[in-house]
Formats: sequence, structure tokens, C-alpha cells
Amino acid sequence: MSDGGRSNAPHIPVMLADVLDVLRPRDGAVYVDGTFGAGGYTRALLGSADCAVLAIDRDPSAILRGRALATEFAGRLTLIEGCFGDMARLVRALGHETVDGVVLDLGVSSMQLDEAERGFSFQQDGPLDMRMGGEGPSAADVVNHFDEGDLARIIAVYGEEKRARAVAKAIVAARTQVEFKRTLELAETVARVIGRRPQDRIHPATRTFQALRIFVNDELGELARGLSAAEDLLHEGGRLATVTFHSLEDRAVKRFLTARTGRAGRANRHMPERDEAAPSFREIEHKARKAPEAEIENNPRARSAKLRAAERTGAPALPLDLASLGLRAVPSLDRHISAGGQA
Repeated sequence: MSDGGRSNAPHIPVMLADVLDVLRPRDGAVYVDGTFGAGGYTRALLGSADCAVLAIDRDPSAILRGRALATEFAGRLTLIEGCFGDMARLVRALGHETVDGVVLDLGVSSMQLDEAERGFSFQQDGPLDMRMGGEGPSAADVVNHFDEGDLARIIAVYGEEKRARAVAKAIVAARTQVEFKRTLELAETVARVIGRRPQDRIHPATRTFQALRIFVNDELGELARGLSAAEDLLHEGGRLATVTFHSLEDRAVKRFLTARTGRAGRANRHMPERDEAAPSFREIEHKARKAPEAEIENNPRARSAKLRAAERTGAPALPLDLASLGLRAVPSLDRHISAGGQA
């Protein structure tokens, strides 16, 4: 998920019962699992009804691992390598104009965290990579080539790190001696700045690693595109379920659904009413669901999880407005790093 740490527990899909309760799998329906991962939600959907699942993942290794599941549910599971932000195009290329449900389990999977060579973890030494799909500039490219101000902004915005400026300054100072290549090198540099008290529950490098991972993979941009694509694909009565693990994701989903269900209202009650587009979603529940205590005890990754869901209306999909989702601008990868990964 979003904590970047190590876990030896097997991957357990978070809030699985709640997701099924929201999606209500039925025979003959078609569902999109936009973040296939270990296949937990997909397996549950296929086991709950005689339905079909189109499972998307940008990680080639996840698609490879999913082949056994595709064999087990022959003819009902289609694996698609790609980004869920492109789901409308990917799904329609297979002949499905609309679908009955979409589930998005956001963040990084426990399997990726547990594979040191992927470079997501600050508790295992590995190459400083963090790319979910293995393409484009890596986290090492960012920390070695971005200037101090831009690094600080990335860490502050995407990591919500209060000492982002000090962390960025330490990174820039350290790389003048030798470039960062390994995860523990960066984690130790950040830890020296942040410090660690015995009562702290999280590693001092957590927020910095989260920020770099989100930035390298354009996770919030992908989320915005994925929500819009789901809106486009779902037919009337189709349902969207999202599971988020940190405030940036949850805030974006909340704002999207607030606008799409017509709850945003007027910015100023004294302003005259305007003609507004018909809501493209209707509420299933006003507030986000959280994992029950029993699940958190069994699966600590569920502690920060929030499930938000909505049902599609018959109104047309609305244009995507990134600003309305509260996505703050950060430096562009293209501004600093060429396609070859160099400054």
C-alpha cells in the first residue's frame, strides 16, 4: 500500500467484503478490476457470480502471475497490461462498450513492497527504482537530477512531509559526493534529517518514499484519468468502488464524487443559480467506509483504507477537471529528465 515498508504476510485484499457488498456481483455481468495486483478482488468477483472480469495492471509481473487465475476461470477472466487511466480505450478495444462495475484498489501492492529489487521499500536494500511498469525515469533519476526547490515541492505535496525543505537540502548535499543508487542510502539520509522517536509508528523516510513513488508513477494523474474513464464506461446502474490508502487519493476521489453526484453546490449561496449538468453518479453512501477493527487486527494494511462508492446515472459523462480534484501542480518529469533518463 502506501507505507513503503516490508511485510511478510501474504497479500490480503483490503475491505473485500465491503467491495463485494457495493458492487453486488451478478451472473452475466462484466466488471473491470483496474488494479489487478495479486488478483484478490478479481478472484472474489469471479467466485461470487458467473460473471466476467477484465483485469488491468501496468506491472507486467502481475499480469504474468495472473495467468494461473485466468486458466482457473477459463473464458471469464481477461488480463490486460496497461494503465487503468486508459481503461475506456483498453476495454472498448475488446468489444465492451459499457461495463457493470469498476473497482480500483489504489497504492502499491504488498508484493511490490516485498520485492527489494523494485525499490519501493525503505526497509530493504534495493535499486532506487519505484517504477510500477518499469518504464520511464526512476526515483534515482529524480533525486539525483531535480533541483532542491523542486524536490522539496514534490516531497511536501505528495508526501505531506513538514520538513520537506530540509530533506531536499540533505539529498542535494549528499549527491554532490556520490549519486543515490540504493533505497537504504536514501532512507538513511532522510532519517538523519527527520530523526526517530521511540513512540513514532512510521519510519522517518515513509513520506519521502511515498512522494517519490507517487511522482514517478504519476499516481494522482492516473487516478483522475481512471475515475473519468470509469464514468465513461459504466452504464446506468453500474457501480464504482475505490479503496484508497492516504489522504491525497481519498481527497481526489471524494471531490470527484462530490461534483459528479451534484453535492458540490454553489461556491457562494448569494450567487445566482446556474444551469448545472445533471449528476452522472448517485450516492450509495454519503461517507467513506472504513475497515472494521477485526479486519485491521488481521491485516494492518487496512488501517488507513477508505472505501467510497457510487452508482452511475443515465446522464452523460462530464469533462475531467483536474483542478476540481485538488491536485496541486508539481514539477514535470519532462522538464528535468530526457527520455533517456538523464538530466
